[in-house]
Amino acid sequence: MASPPQPILDVADFLADPVKAADFPKTVLRFRNDRAAVEVGLEGLSDEEWVRHFGRFEPLPGNLPQPLALRYHGHQFRVYNPDIGDGRGFLFAQLKDARGRWLDLGTKGSGQTPYSRFGDGRLTLKGGVREILATEMLEALGVNTSRTFSLIETGEELHRGDEPSPTRSAVMVRMSHGHIRIGSFQRLAYLKSDEELRRLVDYSLRTYFGSASSDPLELLRHVVEGTARLAASYMAAGFVHGVLNSDNINITAESFDYGPWRFTPTFDPGFTAAYFDHAGLYAFGRQAEAIQWDAVQLAGAFRTIAEVDALIAELDRFPELYRAALVERFLWRLGVQPRGEEEDIALIQAIEQGLAGSSTQIDRFFFDWAGGELRRQGYADQAFAPFRERIAAYRPARSLDRPFWSGEPCSMHIEEVEAIWARIAEDDDWSALHAKVAQVREMGAALGSVPPRDGEGDRAR
Repeated sequence: MASPPQPILDVADFLADPVKAADFPKTVLRFRNDRAAVEVGLEGLSDEEWVRHFGRFEPLPGNLPQPLALRYHGHQFRVYNPDIGDGRGFLFAQLKDARGRWLDLGTKGSGQTPYSRFGDGRLTLKGGVREILATEMLEALGVNTSRTFSLIETGEELHRGDEPSPTRSAVMVRMSHGHIRIGSFQRLAYLKSDEELRRLVDYSLRTYFGSASSDPLELLRHVVEGTARLAASYMAAGFVHGVLNSDNINITAESFDYGPWRFTPTFDPGFTAAYFDHAGLYAFGRQAEAIQWDAVQLAGAFRTIAEVDALIAELDRFPELYRAALVERFLWRLGVQPRGEEEDIALIQAIEQGLAGSSTQIDRFFFDWAGGELRRQGYADQAFAPFRERIAAYRPARSLDRPFWSGEPCSMHIEEVEAIWARIAEDDDWSALHAKVAQVREMGAALGSVPPRDGEGDRAR
């Protein structure tokens, strides 16, 4: 389990505060992600050892001696907030996977930190269950996402305004490719700490992109390219994050921190996930705009250490990158081979027209047309006429011989999420959760890996 010296220690003096985990009344293991644990050599832990490390937070051998709560600022619904940071979580460990990437194990619900403000630092068990479902579904649908590594029930009664209370408590561990957010750089810019800003740029490029460069333009280039792909993957998945603040976008463009998330059943650009998003700032159809706006904030943080015109030039690439990624993601989920930019863009526009002009569910559509050939009745209405005309020229890009394709589509709509939770809340019955995770993983295996781009390896499943 030992790793090389953890790189976070190079910047912890200005980026983090040592903290202690809460002492929970009990620790009952509810979910362990052995598929993810294999990647960092932790699958051999017994359940007792697992709970010691991820419920009591006994340090992993040869790893960080003490958890670190990270410092950051950020724009929250476009309002700058300098009073945030890891308020109910911390970085627990950094481990290398078989590909040589540094992966972070970070927590949610592990207790109060200097940034908790008036919060109790806890996580509801329902919140943890919802994050399992979100991350498993997104991983299967090709979204670059954190993964829920562990969920342990902790035996406290919590009071929350957005769910029946008192409610059960939990501590969660997520595995991420990086813990550094756009808001991490915003904080240093706010404090006018140019030297530390340069150190964080150097750390990020070296640790997460394998680059010897210290050029903020190179880091911005990675972030613009990655976030454009992230936004496109949300659209192809029908996913609404809910809170795309700049402290919720990390520099590896990995989606994380799932609070009021939803999968929109139909292609509704105005569909929102957060009940408090009254203006629809982070609605389904506005997510690319929101994510690009966050990338602009990163460029703004670099304005004292990089040439402004060059920063703008990098940002100007986002729309074109997003359009290209949108085509790639839609074709991947549909399972057809590309035919050229003009034809492919026209096909995607026809898909959007058909879905937006009908009540057809997104998951149903991609399942029925997998491989480019209709496998059930329907789609005769006028909204799908341009799509039917164009899809005839496309050829399949994947085999449909897995059992998944002879069944029914797999969705993750709020009604099913609530039903899964109800069985846990009322009867302590976890079977529906485990069955859903298995179904989602079967879908992921049937879809296969997203083709790598720009020298990146296949996304690990």
